Amino acid sequence: MRAAITCVAGYVPDDLLTNADLTEMVDTNDEWIKSRTGISQRHILKDPLKATSDMGAEAVKTLCEKRGIDPSEIDIIITATVTPDMMFPSTSNLIAQKVGATKAWGFDLSAACSGFMFALTTGTQFIQNGTYKKVVVVGADKMSSIVDYTDRTTCILFGDGAGAVLLEPSEDEENGIIDHIHYCDGEGASFLRQEGGGSLNPASHETVDKKMHFLFQDGKPVFKAAVTGMADVSYEIMERNGLTGDDVAWLVPHQANLRIIDATQRRMGVDREKVMINIQDYGNTTAATIPLCLRDWENQLKKGDNLILAAFGGGFTWGSIYLKWAYDTDS
Repeated sequence: MRAAITCVAGYVPDDLLTNADLTEMVDTNDEWIKSRTGISQRHILKDPLKATSDMGAEAVKTLCEKRGIDPSEIDIIITATVTPDMMFPSTSNLIAQKVGATKAWGFDLSAACSGFMFALTTGTQFIQNGTYKKVVVVGADKMSSIVDYTDRTTCILFGDGAGAVLLEPSEDEENGIIDHIHYCDGEGASFLRQEGGGSLNPASHETVDKKMHFLFQDGKPVFKAAVTGMADVSYEIMERNGLTGDDVAWLVPHQANLRIIDATQRRMGVDREKVMINIQDYGNTTAATIPLCLRDWENQLKKGDNLILAAFGGGFTWGSIYLKWAYDTDS
């Protein structure tokens, strides 16, 4: 039994943080940001009483409305995030309560920018083994909560948002999730991490003073590893499944940096017009980037389309998923 994405939805906050806004906060400018990242603006969840679960809940509510199901029909919610509302309960637990998914259980998965793909692969197993019929996979992050807005190298990159997909048994064996390749390498923690708040460095006056609760990134080695890792694994999954660039209808890349996306596209031999790119509007929303792409391009997807999903994230984590789209938009 194959698992298939049968519905997609997303949510981004109304408030914008533009490149012009950032020039008032740090030493940067619009041309510098665009030329190095491709980003023009980001959506920011400014309400201090709202968190990642609130964005995830909005995405799941829309998902249920679009699919015409009651939240009580959901069997399990898996949320990929590095900005949970709190250490526990899980963000999935909170989302379930907020949407009325009274019969669902769930858990969170942390794999940074690869989180949604790792969660999608995990959710797929529950469908394929016949355990559940409706699995919701959420990618959501309030990155503004861990970004240091005095650090010009990182504050330009990130935005807030959430995306969600519904996984159900495929109506046929041709369409659905076909294959995945995932990797991780703990050596990457040296270059991209959040040091404070865990069991190694519990929250204290010292950890706050040292800004250990903000995201830390050493940009050059991360960029180098991301360009190689994301491009290579995308090519690897194509080769393993006998695909060429001409066979791919859409590349759905993690939206971290336009130059990384371009390198992946070139390595795969995919035409640029077949690459989903919305980084200019949202920035890097971490676990939300891929489902937000699917949301934005849903009207252009056709049943049977070959999609390659690809991501690279802190840890390091990286991977690719090959799927065949399971429905036409007007069906």
